[in-house]
Amino acid sequence: MNIKRLKIAVLGSTKGTNLDAILNAIKTGELDAEITMVISDKKDAYILQRAKNNKVAAFFIDPKSVNSREDYDKTIVEKLKLGQVELVLLIGYMRIISPYFVKQFKNKIMNIHPSLLPAFAGGMDLDVHKLVIESGVKITGCTLHFVDDGTDTGPIILQKAVEITKGETPQTLKEKVQKAEQEIILKGIKLFKNGQLKVQNDKVQIVSE
Repeated sequence: MNIKRLKIAVLGSTKGTNLDAILNAIKTGELDAEITMVISDKKDAYILQRAKNNKVAAFFIDPKSVNSREDYDKTIVEKLKLGQVELVLLIGYMRIISPYFVKQFKNKIMNIHPSLLPAFAGGMDLDVHKLVIESGVKITGCTLHFVDDGTDTGPIILQKAVEITKGETPQTLKEKVQKAEQEIILKGIKLFKNGQLKVQNDKVQIVSE
């Protein structure tokens, strides 16, 4: 088991509500880790303000400053490596990361998706919840997975189910799913830090300590 604190970087494009849950768990001692930086591709993304409010280094990297997706990711990877980042979390990150990025941090990039993958893959945020409600399914949830070269196709780490109730709206469902997201993000980080996540044949095995 690692004794030193796990160094985490967060990439996000939106409000980054789940970042607060991680920061709170660190402050209370529940999580032995540190958020070393938050990076966004959106200058006005509130996740950057959340980082600043908690005295975490916040960086806006303009996608227009480079010529390609890979060049953009090379800029990010360089910053992550300089910061000795061990785990990358995607929280509401609106960009599809390049194979280069995936290779540099293989099985060290986690994404949280607001559905029980592989169902409702590919969408984001309220769009997913709207599709879920319109489909008529009774159970949805969230998925924490490692990122691979596909979209929402990487090895699944954890999932948590959420019941859909009568009169549900995309917003009310989002609030319920977000609580579940925060639970499995924290659990996933702990498992990663303790070396309990093993990927074999594109499947995650959780091993006992």
